[in-house]
Amino acid sequence: MNTNNNHFHGSDLEKIEQIYQISKEAVINYSSNVNPLGISPLLKNELASNIDIITTYPDRDYTNLRKSIGDYCETNYENIIVGNGSTELISLVMHLKKPKNAIIIGPTYSEYEREIALTGGASYYFPLEEENHFEINIENLNKQLTKEIDLLVICNPNNPTSTAITQSSIRSILDHCKKNNVFVMIDETYVEFSEDINVISAVPLTEFYNNLIILRGISKFFAAPGLRLGYGICSNEDLIKEMNAKQNPWAINTLASFAGEIMFSDQAYITETKNLIASERKRIFETMSHWDSVKVYNPSANFLLVKLLDPSVTSTMVFEYLVRKNIMVRDCSSFPFLNDRFIRFCFLKPRENDLLLEALNEFLNTTS
Repeated sequence: MNTNNNHFHGSDLEKIEQIYQISKEAVINYSSNVNPLGISPLLKNELASNIDIITTYPDRDYTNLRKSIGDYCETNYENIIVGNGSTELISLVMHLKKPKNAIIIGPTYSEYEREIALTGGASYYFPLEEENHFEINIENLNKQLTKEIDLLVICNPNNPTSTAITQSSIRSILDHCKKNNVFVMIDETYVEFSEDINVISAVPLTEFYNNLIILRGISKFFAAPGLRLGYGICSNEDLIKEMNAKQNPWAINTLASFAGEIMFSDQAYITETKNLIASERKRIFETMSHWDSVKVYNPSANFLLVKLLDPSVTSTMVFEYLVRKNIMVRDCSSFPFLNDRFIRFCFLKPRENDLLLEALNEFLNTTS
């Protein structure tokens, strides 16, 4: 088999097309972690009917958009800042806080470390340990959060492990960080997919902790990565003012601003998404839990981390086999603390999920 050492992001379909000579339109993408329902039907209709809004500038303060987000998150809209995707907000936080020593809970998204490095800071990973099923050890983490650390970065639920930290545990972490003057940034990109958002989300805690910012976006849950809309929630007025002052004017275009006002109110779409993901997450986890060739970790998000137990089978081999069947999963060997024993895939609609399970079962020689 012709193996390839590239590590593909979920958006790298052009690279897949070039390397494997497979039409990108034919690839079923289980690597992008995007809502399989596509964009909200309400949003699709409203955008089409209001396309002329691109002839006007958006409101510089994005008041209506921030109010829509505030209603959706049940928080004060004055504590909300919007950005050109959550990536821009990550960059703003790093450039304003300028952490000298940051702890990142990993394995996780590489952009955090990159942005810290760009500001001259050093990153230290606190590992989620495999023997603990990638669940966090709060006591050990707090021991590492000394006065020499000025930033803690948490992805919750975490990518790629799909594990989550409860709000009560986050409160314990925040109390410890407050004592040691550690600022906390929590990326909640995947929290809306979780079984019970109220158990996991730290948004309510922003009212009580000024050393905390929560970041989210619309790329995954609302299936709109091209709109580039992210938002942050923080009660630290000085930080919000600094971020607004540092940010380019009109960071969000008119279409994205209008879309945000619509999509956050589409309750039917939100409910349908949650029900679909909850059902498929349970079904797939239970199915693969009975396979002898893999170990799966109880997921909280819309994707599953899988460990390959056969020492003769690597993540690259699985990726190569599947991609030639027009199926794309994530080879996790590039993540810190993982290796070529791990793959990750997101949950799509039942029919697509059945195709993936069948292909995996065929290659791994297991029976479900």
